[in-house]
Amino acid sequence: MALNCGIVGLPNVGKSTIFSALSSTPAEAANYPFSTIVPNIGIVDVPDTRLAKLSEIFKPKRTIAATVEFVDISGLKKGSSQGEGLGNQFLSHIREVGVIAHIVRCFDDPDVVHVSDRIDPESDIEVINIELALADLATLAKRRERAEKALKVQNKIEQKNAEAVLGILEKINPVLEDGKLIHSMRINDEEKALIYDCHFITAKPQIYVCNVDEKGMKAVVSGGNVPYVDAVKKQAAAVGSPVVVICGKFEAELCAIDDPSEKTAFLEELGLREPALSNLIHASYDLLGLRTFFTAGEDECRAWTIRAGDTAPKAAGVIHTDFEKGFIKAEVYICDDIFNYGTEAKIKEAGKYRLEGKDYVVKDGDVMFFKFNV
Repeated sequence: MALNCGIVGLPNVGKSTIFSALSSTPAEAANYPFSTIVPNIGIVDVPDTRLAKLSEIFKPKRTIAATVEFVDISGLKKGSSQGEGLGNQFLSHIREVGVIAHIVRCFDDPDVVHVSDRIDPESDIEVINIELALADLATLAKRRERAEKALKVQNKIEQKNAEAVLGILEKINPVLEDGKLIHSMRINDEEKALIYDCHFITAKPQIYVCNVDEKGMKAVVSGGNVPYVDAVKKQAAAVGSPVVVICGKFEAELCAIDDPSEKTAFLEELGLREPALSNLIHASYDLLGLRTFFTAGEDECRAWTIRAGDTAPKAAGVIHTDFEKGFIKAEVYICDDIFNYGTEAKIKEAGKYRLEGKDYVVKDGDVMFFKFNV
């Protein structure tokens, strides 16, 4: 799976505004459809209080955060799967991402046009999902044709594989015809492997992002009901997707503030302790199946990204391929231990400092030092 998150949605729902706030890099934003033809790409630091605490303890020369890539893909619309509004070009960009952040407009503003001339989150979600499903149906038809041809060959192994592929395609077809997501289906790992080469868009996990105005954000923070947001949550719950609520305009203004105290005061106006965008970054990171381990010392404190389930040698290889090739062992303790005891010496005295071998599965929040020989 690609280690990035694609931002999609109808035109003028706030995708480029949210992307700019995420990456602190101005993206092309305009009050007309399809202003973003070539996708913008931003590398975003993953907020992590653990890394900040490690830096306070070790006082390193530099601190480096883990990152996740966001891709701002142009607004889709009804007919995109048939090429409307350069839709085919945009759909190809979506196929290249690992997770989809589906931005849904949840605010009223007569000065910002809506392609349907009305605010209706449920309808907006349905339009996008139908277009993605139609694009997947076209992919499915091509894959079915290949599998049917494979049935005619004499190689029994190829025939058996083709039969299995056709079986899962027949299972998926009615779901897509109903405008639903493959991601909402129960598909086991073996079935996923059979259709991996299809790169179905609707098989990708989705995050629904409610873009609200400041009034809506205050209501959400205080525990009040926002009908637009409730509508999105209902749709998301049906497919098992997380929901993040953001005021894109507020977050963009927040990013333009340099003074920390002024930033804090600005956050407090909406009752927030941290930027709501942090929730989107973390949700994307988690859905991508990513985890963080740390290296810490006087020279550098750094957060490293691995996949859930990676072993110690794999984690070592993220730092340098030689570390993985010549892996001997890893010295490990968890973040909470250094926060509680204050020094590595005291962690060792408490018996919390461990030596782990090649089979050790790295946990999120591990602090590691690798020993290797090349």
